[in-house]
Amino acid sequence: MNTEIIPPSSQGAARAGEILRAGGLVAIPTETVYGLAANALDPAAVKKIYEAKGRPSDNPLIVHISSVEQWPELVRGKIPENARKLAEAFWPGPLTVILEKSGIIPSVTSGGLDTVAVRCPAHPLARAVIEAAGVPLAAPSANLSGRPSPTTFSHTLEDLQGRVDAVMDGGDCGVGVESTVISLAGGRVRLLRPGGVTKEALEQVAGPVELDPAVTAMLAPGERAASPGMKYKHYAPRAEVVILDGSPEAFAQYVNAQGPGADVLCFSETEPLLAVPALCLGSRYDGAEQARRLFWALHRLDQIGARRVLAQRPNRRGIGLAVYNRLLRAAAFRIEKLPGPPWIVGLVGPSGAGKSTVAKEMGRLGFSLVDCDRLTRSAEVYNQECLAALGRAFGEEVIPGGVLDRRELARRAFRDEASKKLLEEITFPTIERAVRRALEQMEGPVLLDAPTLFESGLDVLCARILTVTAPEDLRLRRVMARDGLTEEQARQRFRAQKPAEFYEARGDFVIEGTGDNSGRLEEAAQELKGR
Repeated sequence: MNTEIIPPSSQGAARAGEILRAGGLVAIPTETVYGLAANALDPAAVKKIYEAKGRPSDNPLIVHISSVEQWPELVRGKIPENARKLAEAFWPGPLTVILEKSGIIPSVTSGGLDTVAVRCPAHPLARAVIEAAGVPLAAPSANLSGRPSPTTFSHTLEDLQGRVDAVMDGGDCGVGVESTVISLAGGRVRLLRPGGVTKEALEQVAGPVELDPAVTAMLAPGERAASPGMKYKHYAPRAEVVILDGSPEAFAQYVNAQGPGADVLCFSETEPLLAVPALCLGSRYDGAEQARRLFWALHRLDQIGARRVLAQRPNRRGIGLAVYNRLLRAAAFRIEKLPGPPWIVGLVGPSGAGKSTVAKEMGRLGFSLVDCDRLTRSAEVYNQECLAALGRAFGEEVIPGGVLDRRELARRAFRDEASKKLLEEITFPTIERAVRRALEQMEGPVLLDAPTLFESGLDVLCARILTVTAPEDLRLRRVMARDGLTEEQARQRFRAQKPAEFYEARGDFVIEGTGDNSGRLEEAAQELKGR
């Protein structure tokens, strides 16, 4: 088949619509990944999608519409109110909603199910093509079945040239992973595939969202896929992929010990620790960047002829859950917990959030505690050399009689960013040495309570991060009462710290340090122990 290249223009959209109306296949850009489109209401056209991709016929397709007004005719009965609220919040955008299908949806489009998955893409070219075609479009990812989804024109053409009628050149996709798929067919909101709309964002609109077990585990034998992306192995490069679960330092030590023969997918914070080349997915704490780079990296592994790939485990919060889900399937669910030092969980949060209370509760759930605040009060950290350096930097008043005046040091060190930076340069090396010595004495899971975990670089030791947060007014009252500060002094301390959002974005698990959190803490303990 001769594959036509269509330009990203109104004329190109019109040409794509013409091909689609005639029963042809066109690969089109969306904000998530490129999709292979056909008339969703034409069984013969939809069958061509399965043939071109080599896709199993029991794997349902997503139907794309250009406006919410096209939705009612595709589903059976009245669209539920919570479905409408979600569409209002996230359409056009990377959210797919599954409801019972109407009679106009062919069985081949729905993979033989009595439901239909529908979304309204945000990409203007995608909607223009749908409008030009005059029909809703079935459009799974525009790749060969099981291979990494394409987020660039070149990757799409690489897989499908000669197999489809046309490919539209729409540049790079913005989100980088497929849409979030939820089912409302049973009344409740159930997340079947994580994507560009996070579970947390869905819950702000629709309340509690049930996470389908297939998001993080294999389908049970004989169980049918209710959504695209639920098969055993998916999104996979040709290489064997293994996910390694542990701290960045443990990951680097393991990878460096392997020598040549394996390729590496890692985060930017880990890359400097490696003695071997690696493909970087972006920051450990930036799931959106990881999502944009993941499929590019998986395609790149094929280009360099990778045979075995060692990958760092992503965070499972926010869009990180989508990255984890795709990487897990690319690895055919092979994930290994790294051996080595104690399993360490960093405990972070702004002042007054309730970290001490959470630490005590986690202790009852099996965690040992290394309290950096308590550790830094020891002579081991503030030795004579360190005290002398602090006196030179901040004045002898901070060490009257050779004894550290912590309140005076805080007053002077937190007055501006330069002073804070100077304090860190003096104290962080001795704190790190003391923390490492303390950790050497620990066994089992360890909770590392370190107010400056990220600034000091101690997060490199942590396999997980637990963030504790609370409303600012509550934190303010707590700090004033605990430390005898005025409101202005407490606010000055807050200004010297990272904002609450900084810690929340970095947490593998986020918990509010207010009220009774026993149930949430038990859930946190299981997640944070790496089980």
